[in-house]
Amino acid sequence: MESLRSNALEPTRTELASLARGPRLVRLLPVYGLPLLTVALILFFSLALPDTFPTFLNLRAVLGEKAVIALLSLAAMIPMMTGRIDLTVGYGIVIWHVLAISLQTVYGLHWSVAVLIVLLGGCLLGLVNGLLVEVAQIDSFIATLGTGTLIYAAALWHTEGRQVIGLLPPAFTALYTTQLFGLPIAAFYVLAVAIALWLVSDYLPIGRYLYAIGANSRAAELNGIRTRRFVIGAFVASGLIGAFAGVVLAAKLRIGQASVGLEFLLPALVGAFLGSTTIKPGRVNVWGTIIGVIILAVGISGIQQMGGAFYVEPLFNGATLLVAIGIAGYAQRRRGSVRHARRPTPKS
Repeated sequence: MESLRSNALEPTRTELASLARGPRLVRLLPVYGLPLLTVALILFFSLALPDTFPTFLNLRAVLGEKAVIALLSLAAMIPMMTGRIDLTVGYGIVIWHVLAISLQTVYGLHWSVAVLIVLLGGCLLGLVNGLLVEVAQIDSFIATLGTGTLIYAAALWHTEGRQVIGLLPPAFTALYTTQLFGLPIAAFYVLAVAIALWLVSDYLPIGRYLYAIGANSRAAELNGIRTRRFVIGAFVASGLIGAFAGVVLAAKLRIGQASVGLEFLLPALVGAFLGSTTIKPGRVNVWGTIIGVIILAVGISGIQQMGGAFYVEPLFNGATLLVAIGIAGYAQRRRGSVRHARRPTPKS
């Protein structure tokens, strides 16, 4: 059952024990290189901007601003575990944050009912994506691009191109404005979702199944894994977390607008792709994804405080995405070469 083994490139304890100190550090560099780079950036910007960057106010602002992106990155990570991609994490948040507001201000529903409807809508969108990918056998990139475009058009139709404004109950806006230990509660949402996904992906059989499907879907199916069920479930979970991110965004903005949301797609995918280059290089993972979002947040915040122009953020995100995909591709090729080297040579 080779397909069920870890397909990451992190070194084992046995491998590390057999290496000298120098080669051991080189072997650990792909695992901890990105976290070390993150620490280096924090130190650099703290020294360059001692009055603004290393402050509690800046920490609170960064955590609050990037919480939605972190949630979307974690949502995108789940289908990536199975070798699929979900572009609706960026398109879906448009309709979800609009609905979360309009259901209360236009249709008069209680905020808890509005939130429940939005979350169920996210699950339904994930189910549709999963059926298109697994039953209709449409490539996940094409399928989610199509459904994403459709729901974006639905958001434009629903708002008629105008802002959705109204009086929202304090209990709803508190979903974002509440603070714990002086930090935005949205950061604790991210922490809770990350811990839940980490436990599922690393310690439960379902996590091993998802990784096995991503490594070799056919081999996983031959080993008795119901690939269709797990892939559809991955899309449903992605849709649920994406819808929750939309609720958080609505509580933050307090205004529904169809032009808001698409800018989250690229950084969300960047965070997920970066997650496959660290901690467990060669496959997406929870803490690698969190590190990816953190380095984006640190880099953009520092550059902007140093006087970067308004186009710095998309430029930084795009360049980082290219680097992340390049590193991920190298990791995949490296994984293939390592597997080939480990195969026993047939005796003549």
